[in-house]
Amino acid sequence: MNSLGFDKAPADTRVVVAMSGGVDSSVVAALLAGEGYDVVGVTLQLYDHGAAVGRKGACCAGQDIHDARRITDSLGVPHYVLDYEARFRAEVIDDFADSYVRGETPIPCIRCNQRVKFRDLMETARELGADALATGHYARRIEGPMGPELHQAGDTGRDQSYFLFATTPEQLAYLRFPLGGQAKAETRALAHRLGLTVADKADSQDICFVPNGSYARVVERLRPGAAEPGDIVHVDGRVLGRHDGVIGYTVGQRRGLGVGGNAEPLFVVGLNAAERRVVVGPRTALARDRAVLSEVNWLTPAQDQGQGYGHRVTVKLRSSQAAVPATVRPLPGSSGEVFLDIPQTGVAPGQAAVFYDGTRVVGGGWIRETTLRQVEQEQLRQPAVSAPA
Repeated sequence: MNSLGFDKAPADTRVVVAMSGGVDSSVVAALLAGEGYDVVGVTLQLYDHGAAVGRKGACCAGQDIHDARRITDSLGVPHYVLDYEARFRAEVIDDFADSYVRGETPIPCIRCNQRVKFRDLMETARELGADALATGHYARRIEGPMGPELHQAGDTGRDQSYFLFATTPEQLAYLRFPLGGQAKAETRALAHRLGLTVADKADSQDICFVPNGSYARVVERLRPGAAEPGDIVHVDGRVLGRHDGVIGYTVGQRRGLGVGGNAEPLFVVGLNAAERRVVVGPRTALARDRAVLSEVNWLTPAQDQGQGYGHRVTVKLRSSQAAVPATVRPLPGSSGEVFLDIPQTGVAPGQAAVFYDGTRVVGGGWIRETTLRQVEQEQLRQPAVSAPA
């Protein structure tokens, strides 16, 4: 077996490396080429090349394409730039805008992995005769008794497994993550040792098509008229002020609400896009312990999913938060419910809930609705009010 798990020589193993132009994917390409693999570098042009040049903190921009080409030239391996702009717009950018208009907090990087990199690019890799698609993600692919498993990275501070929950078992069988077991500092050290010109290049920070993190401005440009004014309402029903559009707010937000003078700090606890209302309240009002999920993807066999009863897991509700104990219950179709042992704050529709068994990703889904079960039970206990005679 070679280092990628194939029963043949590296020279007889073709690997397409998804190259963003950053240090991680460049090191992947250099390591595999150094081991003698038949490496083909592929970079995706995801949005207008001209508009992208000079942008910092974003992946797949014009400068990044140039950097990826310089790396492949230095390694003596082929490099292709694929124009995926139309697919990226339809599958990622439009989905992002529509999600914000609905009052959700989307994660376009997951959609990009799901719908572009691990679907369309994988298809292209197969057309190129590749045995595998390698990326610079910090996650581990481990061969288990039932096939490949997705695990958290060795460096938990850099772990990107949360963003890969929508990967199917079939895709995971084709993918390789050569950096999954090492720390980012090791990757940079390798880049210097290998003489890569991107060794000191800064990591991507912003969403690639959102300059300077101005989500509302991008959504308003994509969906003219989406920024309609409305009321800022306290959870107790009081109208505290006005806003210029729900797309400018996210659940958990504290600053910039424009409703000062209150006895306690206020947070955004809900967004009602249909009624153009931003609901605010104290931090305690953010607590949620139940989430309804859609598009649930399982990376375990059906018998391990707790069908009808529930499966004990830990759940990540945001990429930067620690996983918390919970029970996930599959529902008909691709739906599910997550019941948290302890209520959490900032659980927002549009985010992802990713299930772990130890370090292994066993599944995940998109949060569509959140509630606090104590409040639900109290509402059910309220006596019915009869209509006046």
